[in-house]
Amino acid sequence: MTQSSLVARSGPFKGLHSGMGIAAKVMVVVFVVFTAINVDFANGVYQAVRGWIEYALNWYYIMALVIMLFVCFYLMFSRFGTVRLGDDDSRPEFSNFSWLAMLFSAGVGIGLLFFGIAEPMFYFDNTEPWGYPNNPFAEQAGLAAMNEQRAAAAMRVTYFHWGFHGWAGYVIVGLCLAYFGFRKKLPLTLRSALYPVIGDRIYGPIGHAVDLLAVFGTVFGVATSLGLGVSQMAAGLNHLFGVDPGIVTQIILIVAISIVATLSAVSGVGKGIRIISEWNIWLSIVLLAFFLFGGPTKWLLGFFVSTTGDYLWNVIPMGFQTFNDEANAAWQSGWTIFYWGWLISWAPFVGMFIARISRGRTIREFMVGVMFVPTTLAFFWLCIFGGTAMHMELNAAGGVGTAGIADLVRGWDLPSALYGTIELVTTANWLNWIMAALATFLLATWFITSSDSGTLVITTMLSMGSDNPPQRFRIVWGLGEGFVAAVLLLAGGLTALQTASIAAALPVSVIMLLMAFGVVKSLHTDPGAVASPDETHAPDGTRMAQELHA
Repeated sequence: MTQSSLVARSGPFKGLHSGMGIAAKVMVVVFVVFTAINVDFANGVYQAVRGWIEYALNWYYIMALVIMLFVCFYLMFSRFGTVRLGDDDSRPEFSNFSWLAMLFSAGVGIGLLFFGIAEPMFYFDNTEPWGYPNNPFAEQAGLAAMNEQRAAAAMRVTYFHWGFHGWAGYVIVGLCLAYFGFRKKLPLTLRSALYPVIGDRIYGPIGHAVDLLAVFGTVFGVATSLGLGVSQMAAGLNHLFGVDPGIVTQIILIVAISIVATLSAVSGVGKGIRIISEWNIWLSIVLLAFFLFGGPTKWLLGFFVSTTGDYLWNVIPMGFQTFNDEANAAWQSGWTIFYWGWLISWAPFVGMFIARISRGRTIREFMVGVMFVPTTLAFFWLCIFGGTAMHMELNAAGGVGTAGIADLVRGWDLPSALYGTIELVTTANWLNWIMAALATFLLATWFITSSDSGTLVITTMLSMGSDNPPQRFRIVWGLGEGFVAAVLLLAGGLTALQTASIAAALPVSVIMLLMAFGVVKSLHTDPGAVASPDETHAPDGTRMAQELHA
């Protein structure tokens, strides 16, 4: 049986692998129903699994990210850096700006708006509202008071969670998929990266399971992020227009975003996704300029330089840090291990999308572009947003910590932290209102780019790597993500399913380590592999799509 025969040529699943299509839908329905019927019970099950992973395997998650980061830098500076992700004469499909805009949108865009102020402020605070230190690294350094030194320590930890370690997972998956998909002519699906390890068995049950795991992470990752994120959009509408931020408003927002995202996914990467991603960047620059020039400009720029240097100096020991005492271990589980698990669970989705838009680039160009550019932009964003909020608290009229932003974070009203900070940037209320409206609009457009990217990734995997998955299935899965988010929002099960997604990161992390091993092995075997003229075999013996057998 040839690979092309694995995709249905007629019937309701035409253009997709019929078995995968049915299994994916059943999987989604089962998990949604199980969670919605008894949210408390489901949440208890998911929390137990996640809690065990975070307690017993925190060392494993830490080492897994360190290994992936090492592989990234090794390949970046090795002789393999000049190998092109495609045939030797291939060139990038998108301009550098479009490419960087899309990968930034898929990778970190929405998270920066949600956590850009709340996370640095949490680490800056010293009231320990959750029963463990807000920032163990600051406590170890004797920085107990809320001052500029503690603010710098807060940014160091924030950079750590949004820096090289997190992007290493995205880079590994994206590189492997682009290498095996575009250079070795294997299908653009997660299973293909395991070819050096299991060979033609990627077309059997093992390969199906790997791709279904990726579909699981993508569907529920996008759905839970959408469902939880509309709370911030609703808070913005309440701030701007006095709209009730309750369930009805949030459901309406989910429906509207899902429809626009589906239309964008149907139009393809080169149109809707690219255009919205580019506009996201330009509008984000306007919002950043408001914070930078409306706030303490000189202080923020100096703060960015010093905190970036502080991160680079400390990133290696922080990457290996494990806490054993109960309080600090609770912090590490709740923040660092949570982040590593969430990033790993998203890696198949983000990595697949990054691979899809990176055809024709060299490995070194890919590594630099994906590892350094988004990280630098994320650091600048976090510094300007978080730094502005911390500067306000440091210089509050009633004393340090009385500006009101820290109180919002202590009360875990994270959606309001962004708007509470915008209100205090300038004395021009009309300008603050416009920027709050822009932030709310950006929340919607960042979510749209995450959702349409996720839809494209799901349908690409279910169609066995097609560059142009059937449009009707893009519609089904695009609207399906919104439906899942709405149902779980009504049932109160979004947080529970987010926990399940993070628990699913454990098997995904094993796959990612195997992928890293596989791509290094393949590059050592044949660093100059290109497709032969008859497009049936690569020079290293890798068989092409036409001749792969199950």
